[in-house]
Amino acid sequence: MQEMKHSPYLLYSDGKGNIFEDQTLYAIGRAGWDAFPIETEEWIPLPDGGSLYELPGRKGIGIDVLTGDMRLCDKGWAVAAFIPPAHTGTFIAAFETDPDAETLPLFCYTATGWYDNRFYVTAVRIEKDIRQECAGYDPEKIELGVEQMLESYPNNRLVSHLAETCCRTYTCPAARNYFIGRWECPIPTSPACNSNCIGCISFQPESETITSPQDRLQFKPSPEEIVEFTVPHLMNAPYPIVSFGQGCEGEPLLMWETIKVAIAEIRKHTSRGSININTNGSMPKAVRALCEAGLDSIRVSTNSAQKSWYEKYYRPNNYQFEDIVESLKVLDEFGGWSSINYFVFPGMTDTEAEYEALRNLIRETNLKMIQWRNFNIDPDWYLRKMEITETPEIMGIRNMMDMIRDEFPDLKFGYFNPPMERIKGDYERDFAH
Repeated sequence: MQEMKHSPYLLYSDGKGNIFEDQTLYAIGRAGWDAFPIETEEWIPLPDGGSLYELPGRKGIGIDVLTGDMRLCDKGWAVAAFIPPAHTGTFIAAFETDPDAETLPLFCYTATGWYDNRFYVTAVRIEKDIRQECAGYDPEKIELGVEQMLESYPNNRLVSHLAETCCRTYTCPAARNYFIGRWECPIPTSPACNSNCIGCISFQPESETITSPQDRLQFKPSPEEIVEFTVPHLMNAPYPIVSFGQGCEGEPLLMWETIKVAIAEIRKHTSRGSININTNGSMPKAVRALCEAGLDSIRVSTNSAQKSWYEKYYRPNNYQFEDIVESLKVLDEFGGWSSINYFVFPGMTDTEAEYEALRNLIRETNLKMIQWRNFNIDPDWYLRKMEITETPEIMGIRNMMDMIRDEFPDLKFGYFNPPMERIKGDYERDFAH
């Protein structure tokens, strides 16, 4: 990629689906409430699978090409980018919101611009694994797989849910991979949750100003339903993983008795592959029981390593931040793979206080991996919900990543749950390809 001579130009939308560049303004980024100029090395071409959004009721902020001053673009609505999995955004799109603007849907809003006939974004590729790259999905092959699995498991409600809801309705990448027989297989299990996350993607109260983009699972699967389709996947798929805890459900630990029976039965049939749970980590005793049954890895989701920020976002029922820390410790005690699903929000994630809290969490739990995930949420709405009125001094997402990597060289960075081959082998070399 050739070196940029200047920052990308700001993008705006005419409100009719058309996007233009404003060559009087350079694009900038945002962290917290504040807008910042961005060094040219922070920009990368928009990855394949990325897309652009117009932001109604919002004016983009840029730097005047002639004067060097920040000002609004008055030509249309602001534009932001969705960046695909395996990439982590380092700045939010910079915009000013009208007082009567509607809350944005639950997507990520990465800074974007236009340079030399290409769209650019502020992001890093954090993961080599190609398991969710759009070029790897053949719609005809996926649909054939759906039909074959529905025929093979006609009475399995989970397979039907994964086919009709996850794959055909939401085009869930994990479900699509399952139906073409590869990599990570999702296992939704819980219709209930013990968190009330501000940005929950499967349930929002009617009083809220946003709606959840997915419908939540409506039934409790049996151990037999789980075992029936996961054992063949573990036995036959390349780099196989089966994962409890998906975006279309509540908290899987609330179904830990069912999951424990399922894990034990799975391991009676095959020792191949990895059994993982994506969870809020709220029930350490349940995690211990699952480890005793054969759980290999855990991914605990969190918006912060700080108790106050965590509990303000998750609004937990009958558990507290210390419980998620204990769950990570349990996995380490059993020699398992522990990771956090870390929601990256520039202006909060890269503050000094958060950096120190993250360092403490890594040390205390002997954490194996950070999955640096893009936070899908309206920035203004989130900051108001978190009662953040001013942006603290920040170190920058890239700089924070570098500092963590330097201090903890054995800690892995990524975006996906690694298969057992990668956990036990050459982590940098062995990935899905």
